Amino acid sequence: MDDDNSRELAATAELDTPARPTSVRWTMFALSCGTSWFLYLHRYTWNFVGPQLQTEYGFNDTQIGTLGSLFNWTYGLGQIPSGLLSDFLGPHLLLGTMIVAWSLVLPCFGFSGRFIDVAAIRLAFGATQATAYPALARVTHSWFPISSRTAVQGWVATFFGRSGGAMSSILLGYVLMGACGLSWRVSLSIMGLAGLMFGLAFLWLFRNSPEKHSGTNEAECALIREGEAPASADAPRVLPWRRVLKNRSMRFFVIQQITSAGADIVFSLFMGGYFLFAKKIDIAEAGLLVSLPLFGGAIGGMLGGYCNDWLISLTGNRRLARTIVGFTGKSLACVLMFVAISQDSARAAGIALFVVKFFSDWSQPTVWGTCTDLGGRYSATVFSIINTSGTIGGVICPPLFGWILDLNSERETVDGVTTILSADYTPMFTVVAIMYIISACCWLFIDCTDSLDRGEPSDGPEPPER
Repeated sequence: MDDDNSRELAATAELDTPARPTSVRWTMFALSCGTSWFLYLHRYTWNFVGPQLQTEYGFNDTQIGTLGSLFNWTYGLGQIPSGLLSDFLGPHLLLGTMIVAWSLVLPCFGFSGRFIDVAAIRLAFGATQATAYPALARVTHSWFPISSRTAVQGWVATFFGRSGGAMSSILLGYVLMGACGLSWRVSLSIMGLAGLMFGLAFLWLFRNSPEKHSGTNEAECALIREGEAPASADAPRVLPWRRVLKNRSMRFFVIQQITSAGADIVFSLFMGGYFLFAKKIDIAEAGLLVSLPLFGGAIGGMLGGYCNDWLISLTGNRRLARTIVGFTGKSLACVLMFVAISQDSARAAGIALFVVKFFSDWSQPTVWGTCTDLGGRYSATVFSIINTSGTIGGVICPPLFGWILDLNSERETVDGVTTILSADYTPMFTVVAIMYIISACCWLFIDCTDSLDRGEPSDGPEPPER
């Protein structure tokens, strides 16, 4: 009888003990990190594709800058539609399909040396990559609790994104083209194939939310939703544009992103040329040095995410914490850019640019966190607006920077082969530093608590539907 009572008490205790949360969110975390890694791994191949086109086909810096900016035209135009679709349909099929698509487009850069053909491929590449970060903003909102979301965004958006960009130059320049002696065309094909395999894995494993994944239990769903404000039952499915236009924080956020992304474009388009043509080093060493700023950005972004969450916990003031991280990061990047300009040796310049990018990307998780703070259930849409703003800088700055470089470079063409005799990058880097300080000042006027989700305090009640 005692044994029966003991078994009954044990069974009752087992039923009363809360189940441990499952860990499916970490599979989604790994898929998100991999997406961000491949996004930048493939995008930053232009650091070596551009110089190869200059050498083989005689493109000048203005043409290379123009080609670089074409990516941002379609990338920017695709942001808001991608954000709306991600909020409305979920990121699963949309994002997985686009990973496969951009991996197939990547090797196409080796098919032709005509300017018009390369321009068309750049446009297609930008369109296929446009979905990634608006969708990933939605993923972090759907799969991770608010208490750790900025740290997660630091890993996804900055650490793995920037480390993918850093590994791009190492894998393409140092390993495949340098150590293995492969042509740049074959190297691009190998990198595209790897992305294709990852895209198929994403489609197989990913789900839009914990509630739609068969492997999650109620405890994990509750953990993810902890601290999140309940959604209004009558909230519109998509973000009303009236709220966006009336929100002062969004207006300064847009300016911040234009200047920040415009300045950072030098690290994806011009670093290869800087080390090859200004510092006169070989392609293998350039492959290593080009990666240094991206590793700096990866580490800075990851630590910036933790710092942001720590400051929020310490001060109890979300706006103050985000302002401190954003302002100090961009201000230090501005100051340190002048240190990088003054370096004579290629290695010293690479190390200095490592520190510049560390502090520039220190604030990147804060950008993501502010998007989810302002956007709530509309996180993908808000992020798409901010990322579109960044592409405005990405459209304007590459031709501008290329023009500045053409004014400060000397070249000669013999038997169809173009040689750059000298290149002064100091004027271009000075413009970058000025853009960083403008970006820093914008953070003083951004209030991440001015939520677009609830429509307060930026606007009044929504007008009745007709």
